[in-house]
Amino acid sequence: MSTVNSAHVSAGKPKITGAIYRAPLGTTLPTDATTDLAEAFKNMGYGSEDGLVNNNTPESESIKAWGGDTVLTVQTGKEDTFGVTLIEVTNIDVLKAVYGADNVSGTLEDGIEIKANAKEQEAASWVIDMVLKNSVKRVVIPEGTITEIGEISYTDSSAIGYALTITAVPDANGNTHYEYIKGSAPTL
Repeated sequence: MSTVNSAHVSAGKPKITGAIYRAPLGTTLPTDATTDLAEAFKNMGYGSEDGLVNNNTPESESIKAWGGDTVLTVQTGKEDTFGVTLIEVTNIDVLKAVYGADNVSGTLEDGIEIKANAKEQEAASWVIDMVLKNSVKRVVIPEGTITEIGEISYTDSSAIGYALTITAVPDANGNTHYEYIKGSAPTL
């Protein structure tokens, strides 16, 4: 029997070198917490202080017998979504992720043009790197699409940001995302 141990408790902080990365589908994906990412992964820069939120909740339906007793519960779905607010609003790679690569052109130095339209978002691979207490964690989303962008507020009291919902879909193995953790194990 194991005992409780506060050394197993942690917060998730972004890595100093970056935490959120995006690459075209087909890019070689990491299979551990520490391998260098393929060059195709672009750094999405700073995320807001709200961090990353994962909603990986099954949906179910109860089957009732005559008389009202619940006799069976069946899973009807399981959506896997990630929420993050990107706040580097002049980062060309962030803009291409949010508006679509074909809708963003130029450079910050020469001027950026953004076209907002109803073209479908492109699916991409995503990696999120975190620092935990005594370890690192990596979340790999083989195929995720931005399915929602929150309101964009332009105020003088907070950073402009793109609040994204990324919906992960199953890969060839039926998995919507992978999590890898590596570090020194807490002592018991």
